[in-house]
Amino acid sequence: MKFTSLIFLILLFALCSSAQDTKPTDQQSLEERGNHGMGFDQQKTTHHFLLTKDGGIIQVTSNSPDDNSSIDQIRMHLEHIAGAFSSGDFDIPMFVHDQTPPGVPVLKRLRKKLAYKVEFMDGGGRVVIHTADPKALHALWDFLRFQITEHKTGDPT
Repeated sequence: MKFTSLIFLILLFALCSSAQDTKPTDQQSLEERGNHGMGFDQQKTTHHFLLTKDGGIIQVTSNSPDDNSSIDQIRMHLEHIAGAFSSGDFDIPMFVHDQTPPGVPVLKRLRKKLAYKVEFMDGGGRVVIHTADPKALHALWDFLRFQITEHKTGDPT
């Protein structure tokens, strides 16, 4: 009887372990929401979030210079983001990260103190963000640092 119980427990443990292996990780869930929210495959692109003395940069490029579909989708997304952020709409990053990123409440409130400019570059593009307001600047840096951590870009914080 003890042997049968032991076998049952081992099988139950093995089943639970394999079920846990099929559950998506937080990073996989982030990428899936990112694919949907941004409109391009996260595995085919590279994000960078850079802090500057008067703002920051959100940069996305295709991993392949020949992937015109991803490049077009990146550029369309960045244009959308620049317009949305300038009007105080941060729904996409809130959806992608399944939470309100740090800095967003202040960025919404001080939206008129920030300027967003889209620049196309080889393989994708970037949104260059400027502000002269110290509160907006620190909120933007908090937002960008969160992005660096969540997307695991390795950019300096």
